[in-house]
Formats: sequence, C-alpha cells, structure tokens
Amino acid sequence: MTAVDSAARIDSRRAWQLVLEHIEADLLAGRLAPGDHLPAERALASELGVGRSSVREALRVLEVLGLIRTQTGSGPQSGAIIVARPSGGMSSLMRLQVAAQGFDVHDVVKTRLVLEAAVVTELAKAGAPRDLASAIELLDAMDADGRLPEAEFLALDAAFHLALAELSGNSVIASMMAGLRNSIESYVLAGVPNLRSWAETSGRLRHEHRAIVAAIEAGEPELARDLVSGHITGYYAESNFIPTPADPLVPFDRLRQRSPSLPKVTEPDKGLPHG
Repeated sequence: MTAVDSAARIDSRRAWQLVLEHIEADLLAGRLAPGDHLPAERALASELGVGRSSVREALRVLEVLGLIRTQTGSGPQSGAIIVARPSGGMSSLMRLQVAAQGFDVHDVVKTRLVLEAAVVTELAKAGAPRDLASAIELLDAMDADGRLPEAEFLALDAAFHLALAELSGNSVIASMMAGLRNSIESYVLAGVPNLRSWAETSGRLRHEHRAIVAAIEAGEPELARDLVSGHITGYYAESNFIPTPADPLVPFDRLRQRSPSLPKVTEPDKGLPHG
C-alpha cells in the first residue's frame, strides 16, 4: 500500500467528522435551527466531497446524540430534521463515560453539591411546584415497606434526586444528573458495607429527604440548600468515601430552630430497619 493510499483510507475514516463539523458550523451560524431539515445525503456528500456512507455515519452519531430525528419516506416529516433534544445527548455521553472508566467519588460528591444545591435553591425560591408530588411519591415508595433491599432503596433515592433536578426546569442540570445517575447509585451502594447500621442510616436518609421537601414547600432556599448539602456529604462521609468535614454543617434540629417556619417532619423510627 502506498503512502497516498494509506492517507486516503485515513481521510475516508475521518470524513464523517468533517460532516459533523460542517453541521455544527451551520448551527452556530444560525443557518440551521430546530425544525429545519438537513440537506439530503447526496447533496451533503457532493458539497463536502465525501462519500454518502460518511454522511450516513455522521447522521447516525447526531441521532444518537439526540440532535436530529430521521424518518424514511417522502412527506414533510421525512429525512433528517434538527430536533435538539438536550437531555438525550448529554445524558448518553455521560453514561458512556461512567461506563468506560467511571468518575472519582470525590468529583461526584463535589458535582452533586454544586448541582443539587442550585436545584433546591431554585425550587424553594419558586415555591412548591404543582408536580412536586412526583418526587414525594418516590419517598412514599421508600416508606411503603420497612425492609426494602438496600439496592432498591438507593435506586429510589437516586430517582428522588433526579426528580428534583427535572422539576427545576433546568435541562442542563437535569441532563447532568441523569448522566451521573449510574455513578451515584454505584457509589452509594458500594458504601453500604462501611455503614455502622443500615437501619439507622436509611431511617436518617428518609427523614432528611422529607426535610428537604418541607424546606422547598416552605419557600426556604438557604435552608433547603444547607439540608441537601448536609444530606449528601453526610452519607459519603459516613460510608468512608470522604473525610468527615472538619466544620460539619449545622445539625437538622438546629436548622429547624433557625427556621421555625419549616413544617414538622416525622422523626425516623430508630428501632426498626428501613432497608
């Protein structure tokens, strides 16, 4: 094989990237927008000087990323249409990254603190959303059976935190939380053997979830932020993934004293296992 033939094969393998770059440039320049049709495969291939197979490969990537929807036929909905589904692509990419090599637990904790503090702060400022019930239903499921397996309990826990992110209306944060969900679940489950008592910890987690929701409903953004921060760092510290903070957050009962408007939350049963 000559050097020219080798270069041609390399260029052929990378041609689909040229198509992606071209479409990205059109999006950034405003020449393409959600709802617009992409040019036909033949037209793109001719314009960019690549094979139609390279165009099809690029379109498959864009479809997986949630940027386009493709449909065969000859009607107005046929072909490749820009849809810009923000949650699809980002979540998929993050899930793949987690599956490939994982994220360091310290980075996961720091990211959760930033994202979830912003989520509960905004929710509390806006007042309780009408559909906050969707998050509360998950808490009810955690309470429904006093002996949920740890994995099921913690899956509901992760679903609750994701539900709050989705209720915030911030699609970027919701997508990041969805992408991190597998990583969050794996770390919290891996920490269970390090706990002194799963019964006590699961009861505390249930109580803290209810307190966070109560702070949101009461319109207490600073309190909600402190509660979710204490909730996240408390579990990771208790399960020995991170050091116990040198200056721990104010305990939940003192937070309640600081904010008398926070509705009363039923204390967890300490004598019975909750997971």
